[in-house]
Amino acid sequence: MVQKYQSPVRVYKHPFELIMAAYERRFPTCPLIPMFVASDTMNEFKSDDGAVHVIERRCKLDVDAPRLLKKIAGVDYVYFIQKNSLNRRERTLHIEAYNETFSNRVVINEHCCYTVHPDNEDWTCFEQSASLDIKSFFGFESTVEKIAMKQYTSNIKKGKEIIEYYLKQLNEEGIMFIPRWTQPVKLTSERSLSRVGRPLSSPVSIPDTKEGLIAKDIGSCNSASDLTAGTPDDKLDADYIKRYLGDLTPLQESCLIRLRQWLQETHKGKIPKDEHILRFLRARDFNIDKAREILCQSLTWRKQHQVDYILDTWNPPQVLEDYYAGGWHHHDKDGRPLYVLRLGQMDTKGLVRALGEEALLRYVLSINEEGLRRCEENTKVFGRPISSWTCLVDLEGLNMRHLWRPGVKALLRIIEVVEANYPETLGRLLILRAPRVFPVLWTLVSPFIDDNTRKKFLIYAGNDYQGPGGLLDYIDKEIIPDFLGGECVCEVPEGGLVPKSLYRTAEELENEDLKLWTETIYQSASVFKGAPHEIFIQIVEASSVITWDFDVCKGDIVFNIYHSKRAPQPPKKDSLGAHSITSPGGNNIQLIDKAWQLGRDYSMVESPLICKEGESVQGSHVTRWPGFYILQWKFHSMPACATTSLPRVDDVLASLQVSSHKCKVMYYTEVIGSEDFRGSMSSLESSHSGFSQLSAATTSSSQSHSSSMISRWRFC
Repeated sequence: MVQKYQSPVRVYKHPFELIMAAYERRFPTCPLIPMFVASDTMNEFKSDDGAVHVIERRCKLDVDAPRLLKKIAGVDYVYFIQKNSLNRRERTLHIEAYNETFSNRVVINEHCCYTVHPDNEDWTCFEQSASLDIKSFFGFESTVEKIAMKQYTSNIKKGKEIIEYYLKQLNEEGIMFIPRWTQPVKLTSERSLSRVGRPLSSPVSIPDTKEGLIAKDIGSCNSASDLTAGTPDDKLDADYIKRYLGDLTPLQESCLIRLRQWLQETHKGKIPKDEHILRFLRARDFNIDKAREILCQSLTWRKQHQVDYILDTWNPPQVLEDYYAGGWHHHDKDGRPLYVLRLGQMDTKGLVRALGEEALLRYVLSINEEGLRRCEENTKVFGRPISSWTCLVDLEGLNMRHLWRPGVKALLRIIEVVEANYPETLGRLLILRAPRVFPVLWTLVSPFIDDNTRKKFLIYAGNDYQGPGGLLDYIDKEIIPDFLGGECVCEVPEGGLVPKSLYRTAEELENEDLKLWTETIYQSASVFKGAPHEIFIQIVEASSVITWDFDVCKGDIVFNIYHSKRAPQPPKKDSLGAHSITSPGGNNIQLIDKAWQLGRDYSMVESPLICKEGESVQGSHVTRWPGFYILQWKFHSMPACATTSLPRVDDVLASLQVSSHKCKVMYYTEVIGSEDFRGSMSSLESSHSGFSQLSAATTSSSQSHSSSMISRWRFC
């Protein structure tokens, strides 16, 4: 398996030329890096004007590995080839390195670049990426991988210190400024002409990057423009990480950068905030593949149920305001927002009977959304990263009434949804005055709680919370609620029994639950092999804009757009109006008549778009003619291999993932007037298409084709 590393952008508040002078002092050896024994120049090239300097070195390293492993490998040192390409005109230095020793067994590629800061030309940015692929190593592959990553991590930590060490050395020598490169003045005198006419030493041909160095394996940064392109937010600065995200190891930083880059590439810049991405990485111990999977599932869930807008669009019923005994109350000693829940005083049975399971779930989701907002505020107030909150649960009054089966079922459902979509948001859970019945409740709910979350639980029986190691260790004395013996008035509702007059029948609750979670602008449809799903939209005026937003939840599909002057025959029991879409009861609709011929009865207006499972697609089409436009999602069959009649392994595996030749899509579409069209991204935002408000502000697309624009965004 290929291990990859991507660093954040590290900023030196010194000019590029001074940084280069400090960097050159690392050669031929560097005492600050004990493993860097020596280096020899293999090839060197300098341009006539002095702007370009390319040098290739062979570096000798003494890797800190067990003596037995060195003996088995038969070497005491390993050699790397390093190619430095300095462009003084562009003020960039690109460094490429790869291993020479054991290159047929281990492939190590590294790419670093120094460039000028995009916002301050007197500052210098540094970024690096690397990949490690161990094909075989005498049965010690795992050991070699650990040694390599440990050694690499150690060197990364020293990198900035080394440059700063040599900067200090230059300062002590009185070198505090180095002028920028300027174009040499061309002289026309005989002296200059004769000087130009002298033979120069032939430039040595410097080979390009080693064949094993593949750009996609070592990240971006292949040119100066790659680093400075886009907004400053496109890259993560090390100082920003420390200020807003906390202390991360270099490899944890790398995981965050790589997952963020993947989201940027597939989501076209509209991505969750770094704090949110980091929560999912922490929840899966920084396993990128696992974190990406649950993050994508959560983003789709948020989008489908419009959770991003819950604080602005949903008003809790008055019953919750009066009888839900919970609320926000200042913050703990670590600056985390503090939520107080008087569960023992709450009539869970009455709330479920009066509101239903889904209303309670939605209320808990609004609490979590408010918690995310408060974490951001506290991060600004306290000047340090705060990504989670503390929950204080008072169990005084807990009895068998709270173990009512439908109530416990609702609690388990809430735990399941919160665990899946708000990982690593609970910093600490203080359970106070736990009664004898608590172990029964704990036995029921603990299997549904993640192990990492369970470690954050602190349980106190009786008045134990008032002693050493109790509440005062986590909450300031001044804000301890009055009902716990403190002096602070807590405005959390006291709860109490919900009047039976507010109870609703099972049928009413079922209808209410259905209404809560079906109030979505998205529709779902199944796509079968040989049975595509189709909707049609009637366009009265040309130059109208059809916008779409869909997720491929299962399987791979092909998305097509057709135009016809004839109206397709809609399925029975479905009424269609202008600018409307079908809502099929059978979850699959076919509108194109089998007798229709492409090119005669209808025409294709966009090139087919192949969309993979988990991909999210948003885009638009500016209509040229009035008539009927058909949007089609069709099952995508894997193409046969062109060179052999036998299927490829990848094809077989992919076909096995799509069981029963069935795909599923979740879609939304809207028609807007051309005068309202501002590009596919902005038009979809204006129609509440479900863009995540977890993401930072991004620039809307300024490009709009006269005929169409398709933006492909992948969630998984």
